[in-house]
Amino acid sequence: MKRFHYALILAGLMVLGTSCKPKQSAYKQVYEAAKEREMQQTASQPTTVVKDASPLPPVEVSVRKEKVEPVYATDAAGLKRYSVVIASLSVKLNAESLKDRMTREGHQVILAQNEQGMYRVIVASYDDKQEAVAKRGEIYSIYSAKGDTDYLRRTYGVPFNDLWILERQY
Repeated sequence: MKRFHYALILAGLMVLGTSCKPKQSAYKQVYEAAKEREMQQTASQPTTVVKDASPLPPVEVSVRKEKVEPVYATDAAGLKRYSVVIASLSVKLNAESLKDRMTREGHQVILAQNEQGMYRVIVASYDDKQEAVAKRGEIYSIYSAKGDTDYLRRTYGVPFNDLWILERQY
């Protein structure tokens, strides 16, 4: 009889052990939801393409239009109509950390937030679209000249192969 009870308990534990599936962390769920919202928002926005004026071979640069506001009042004067965005992050702390690292490299970084709550990390902002396109090309060529296409991902944790121009809507 005792063997039967032990076998029954063992069978019950095996059933319980195999039926539990690991749960995703709350952070990952929130992150994926934010990325999905951004992808939907980006897909619905009109995107214009401008030819890069840098000395490199012509590259198509995406220009996205959206309403953004500076995160800090001190950045308000520096945020112009056309900005070079190096990263879009959903967590403010991550955006601030990237801003600090880029500032140490000599960039004048501005943090802006769009209506969906995404933080745009901006390294340059201009009133003229061609200046922004040229700066984007310059930044891209500086980091890609290292001959290591994955350098920026390893250094900053952000894929910089998608530098883009933000046209600020008021």
